[in-house]
Amino acid sequence: MRTIGIRAAPKAITFVVYDSIENRILNVEEIKIPVAFEAPDALKYIRNNLLDILREYEVEQAGIRVTEPNAQLPNIQRIQIEGVVQEAFASSALKSYYVGQISSISSRLSIDRADFKKYIDGTLEWRVENWDDLDDKQREALLCAIGAARA
Repeated sequence: MRTIGIRAAPKAITFVVYDSIENRILNVEEIKIPVAFEAPDALKYIRNNLLDILREYEVEQAGIRVTEPNAQLPNIQRIQIEGVVQEAFASSALKSYYVGQISSISSRLSIDRADFKKYIDGTLEWRVENWDDLDDKQREALLCAIGAARA
């Protein structure tokens, strides 16, 4: 089954398309919002590109890593992008999707919540090809994608 994991940032989203049967990463990319776009056009750009990706890779299940509710400095642009990603999931042909914070992603992966950040920073290694080549946002997106297979 093909899944996707998303990690939003204020000016881009990082996504990983994952094949849960073969335990293999199919694609790792970032959708960068063009600098010239104002907020509405930026959100539309993210939505349209994400829907194209879901169709192109025939993704069945998805997950998005969202801002923690107790974040010290929540970023409004990131939160808006996370909302648009959720709307795109709801408007797509996905069988299921989830919205995950550290605790819910960790639960889906059957790991301790405290270990989540250790995986992200590379202290712990997930058994998947090219793990060491991924940056922190890509690792978060991958763990979301793996969690989506367990939705």
